[in-house]
Amino acid sequence: MTELPHDTARTIVLEEVPDYYSELSEYLEVLSNSQRLKILKLLEKKPRDVRTIASEINTSYENTKKHLDKLISTGLIKKEVGLGQQTSKGVHPVWKYSLVPGAMEALIRNLGIFSNIKLHLADSELKKRLEEVREAVEDEITGDTPMAILLGGPEDGKVFLLQKPEVRVGRVDPGNEDRYDPQNDIIFSADYTSVTRVTKPHGMINRQGSKWFIEDRGSKGGSFLNSTALIARKPEQIHDGDLIELAKGAAGARLLIIIPNDNS
Repeated sequence: MTELPHDTARTIVLEEVPDYYSELSEYLEVLSNSQRLKILKLLEKKPRDVRTIASEINTSYENTKKHLDKLISTGLIKKEVGLGQQTSKGVHPVWKYSLVPGAMEALIRNLGIFSNIKLHLADSELKKRLEEVREAVEDEITGDTPMAILLGGPEDGKVFLLQKPEVRVGRVDPGNEDRYDPQNDIIFSADYTSVTRVTKPHGMINRQGSKWFIEDRGSKGGSFLNSTALIARKPEQIHDGDLIELAKGAAGARLLIIIPNDNS
């Protein structure tokens, strides 16, 4: 396997500074507040009104409303009319806040991609803040579980937790669910036709001690680690921020690897 320079191999490189860095800064400013992360965690369980949220995070109604408005601006939460608690004067409508479907997956995806872009910035403060926000999100919301995020295609943004030491990777194989673990393997929908069925499988992700490895299992479409083709049945170590491609083209699949506290 041809080795890429260490820094290049583990980052997604942008040749020019994109215009969205100012928007990234605003996005990070919203998420850098621990109270807002606690609100996201609360809303992951069920919708709540402002007063309930304020009581649970132990702050004022006014501050809670400001936090909620900030989170709405990121597209992570929404508000809809609901019914408040029964009082002596009856039941009154209240605004109830809830997570937008797929919000947590989108948050993890966004921070994962941003964290692993090679930022060409004169102001290193943005990159520092990005890492601080990602660490805070891991502490408050996602924990330290390694994961793979699917990029592109109809299931873009889907998050797969790497919870077992051996994980099969491949396309769904209807009728043969007894030959793989639907709860813990990485399984793509039938739309990813260039990916080998998971019963073969296309590839395997394995943990050995504190290290993780990817292995192509002789797939027809091949597998690529940071654009470098893998040799079939030869495991290669993967790191936080690595990009795995399973076959090429629109019907293939790309996985962004997130390994918190990766020091290997």
